[in-house]
This record gives sequence, C-alpha cells and structure tokens, in this order.
Amino acid sequence: MKTAIKTEKMVAILPLTVSISYKKFPKNYNAADNAVQEKEEGIKMQQGMFTYLLRKANNYTVTFQDVERTNILLKQAGVADKLETITPDSLSKILKVDAVIKASYAYEKTGSEAAAIAKTLVFGFGGSTASGALTMQIYSGTDGILLWRFYKEMNEGVFSSANELMERMMKKVARNFPYEK
Repeated sequence: MKTAIKTEKMVAILPLTVSISYKKFPKNYNAADNAVQEKEEGIKMQQGMFTYLLRKANNYTVTFQDVERTNILLKQAGVADKLETITPDSLSKILKVDAVIKASYAYEKTGSEAAAIAKTLVFGFGGSTASGALTMQIYSGTDGILLWRFYKEMNEGVFSSANELMERMMKKVARNFPYEK
C-alpha cells in the first residue's frame, strides 16, 4: 500500500452508495421516492467528503478531483448509474486518475424526527433518529487492487445533514487516512 500511494497524484471520490431502511415504515412510504433520496444523499455525501478533504488539502500527498468533474465524466461515459458493475481500474481510466475512493453508507431510521425534535426542545437533547455505517475503500487505478479499507458505525442525530454527517465521519477517517503527509 505505501509503495502504491507514493506514486499516486490524483484521486477521484465516487458518489456514495447510500441505502436507507426503516425500523418501521413511515406513512406514505414510496420505494421509488426512497431510491431517489438514496441517490441524492450519495451525491451530497460525496460533496461533503470532497469539501472536507479540500479544506485539509495541505495535509495530503495527493489532490482530489473535483466531484463535479468526476460526475460529468461518469455521465459522459454512460456509467453514472452502474458504478457497482465496473471495476475500479476501469473507473480510474474513465476519470483519468491514479486511484478511486468508493464508499457506501447504510442506515436505518429508528425513530421519529418529530419525537426527536420534541425531546431536543424539552430536554436539550434528542438522541439519535438513525444508526448507520460507513464503509470507505481506496482502489489502485493501475490494477484495481484494494489499497485501504475503513469501516465505522455511528448514530445520526435529528439535525444531521449529509454534510454534517460526512464531517463527523471524516474526522474519524482522518485518524488513519493513508494519504496523510
């Protein structure tokens, strides 16, 4: 891993694969709407990760490709909606990068947001409304070999946006992120 990382200069962050499930389905649940929400959250979390890494760019040995460029190149190649069926080295060639970061976030909504907001207003804390797990992997652009993997479970609070959640996650990732100088 250390040898491969030394030669890498540009890394792309792919849109996250997000999976939203429910402990108890809400009223008016619609699977199609849920799928749209998962895709939107994946893009928001990709942007949140990029923003976090960009702010700390001086701490890393690589640069990160702008996510807008990444997403446009994926759409132009016709692969934006089928990333899970393409090898990491093929994606690296499409994106013209040395490595790709693939990540997934799966979470289960466990409580009502209305109840959590009420608890926050009355007691000063609302607890979590969801629990989730982030899996993040870095693959070599040359041969598609997995270079690094990170896994973390977290509880999501009532006021967590995709950016806030990614900020919290990336603070955990930063402790052993392989591109750190």
